[in-house]
Amino acid sequence: MVARLILILGDQLSENVAALCAADKDRDVVVMAEVGDEGSYVPHHPKKIALVLAAMRKFATQLRGDGWQVAYSELDDTENSQSIAGELLRRADQYGVSKVLITRPGEYRLIEVLEDCPLDVEMLEDDRFITSHAEFEAWAEGRKALRMEYFYRDMRRKTGLLMDGDQPAGGKWNFDHDNRKPAPGEVTFSGPMQFEPDDVVTEVLNLVEARFGNHFGDLRPFWFATDQAQARQALAHFVRYGLARFGDYQDAMLADNQFLYHALVSPYLNIGLLGPLEVCRAVEDAWKAGDVPINAAEGFIRQVIGWREYVRGIYFHEGPDYPHRNGLDHHRKLPAFYWGGETRMRCVSKAVAQTETEAYAHHIQRLMVTGNFALLAGLSPAEVSEWYLAVYADAFEWVEAPNVVGMSQFADGGVIASKPYVSSGAYINRMSDYCKGCHYKVNVKTGEGACPFNLLYWHFLDRHRDRFSNNARMGNMYRTWDRMDEERRATVLRDAEAFLDKMSSGETV
Repeated sequence: MVARLILILGDQLSENVAALCAADKDRDVVVMAEVGDEGSYVPHHPKKIALVLAAMRKFATQLRGDGWQVAYSELDDTENSQSIAGELLRRADQYGVSKVLITRPGEYRLIEVLEDCPLDVEMLEDDRFITSHAEFEAWAEGRKALRMEYFYRDMRRKTGLLMDGDQPAGGKWNFDHDNRKPAPGEVTFSGPMQFEPDDVVTEVLNLVEARFGNHFGDLRPFWFATDQAQARQALAHFVRYGLARFGDYQDAMLADNQFLYHALVSPYLNIGLLGPLEVCRAVEDAWKAGDVPINAAEGFIRQVIGWREYVRGIYFHEGPDYPHRNGLDHHRKLPAFYWGGETRMRCVSKAVAQTETEAYAHHIQRLMVTGNFALLAGLSPAEVSEWYLAVYADAFEWVEAPNVVGMSQFADGGVIASKPYVSSGAYINRMSDYCKGCHYKVNVKTGEGACPFNLLYWHFLDRHRDRFSNNARMGNMYRTWDRMDEERRATVLRDAEAFLDKMSSGETV
């Protein structure tokens, strides 16, 4: 007789996930469900949907091979209710049980759905992360500012990664100063390991094409890892061939090279095919062996045990309203060029085109190109956040919302960032080759051909002067603005307004 249902979600594909560890193979049934609701609550990129569904199917096969009884609902099953709660109720009726064990989801949306489910649902903490919710709350208690750097140091001490006794290896906690080199003339890394679709993946691709083919993004070619063995191969490939120069060029951008020295293992981490300590120890081992410099190893490890753990802590610390905050009162609609429409801004066009084809863009493309423009232009953070959640293969709300609402759009009022991440076109020009061949000229400040990032940068500072003029990190910006003669300032603001009016009216900008 079945005792309980064990619900495994599409981002919980780990054999050591809490609900499986607490379950009984002989008496419990694992429930997994591909449902339309999860593919369409935002218009997810087809590659993301295919990645999750293919990985789910392979994980279900692994569980059956390990002796688990698995009740699996495929998307095109005619009995499928197309919702997580609906499938739980269907399986509860099928097996005559009312008890459900689940690892707590990473999104408030799903937590609320399961809390409202008329079954006896027990949620266990997701202990695949290094920091529990209780530990993060203890760290946050009494602090005036929840800055990542201090949290990261505690994570280094806790894990022992890159530590020399109680001191950081290399004598510094952070080697970020060494990791800001502009785009190299040549990239020697071939990019992330790519996998040919097998029969399982091919079947999923056909299903996704039929069901979600109208979503933004190219489904094919599809090359993601879809099981743990492949994900580990992808990690090993990056560590061996890409990691050594990752640190140097992690902030660089190139129009015709989409990956540079980036690992692209975040989708595998975020659905459970890889674990954070597994990834970080592979990187640390390469440094210990003398194969990579410390700035590369530290920069990568900081993103995983520092930033990734920190933003998850912030998401749950701040509560369910966090993704909906709008601290700067920005309401302009998301322009069509975020969905592939035409724009003359080459940097935005390239970043969006890459997103469309690969369901991927690295952190500086997201923060300082598409995110920077959205903030400068005053786009609605809710619309911006929904876009990021929809278009990237590694996006789940616990990681996406703090990165977008907090870090990118400053819509949380400064919980994460001490100042808005805004820049003119000069930063993009320094870190990329995007400005070459652009319709706009990065060195033109006003008038015909002026770079919109230049105009909107000052427009942003001017309209938010009351908020930011006393910010210690922004004083120089306002002093520079104030030194401009009045006529030039008026011209900048007039040109910026004209640009925004054209954009809002649907004209190509």
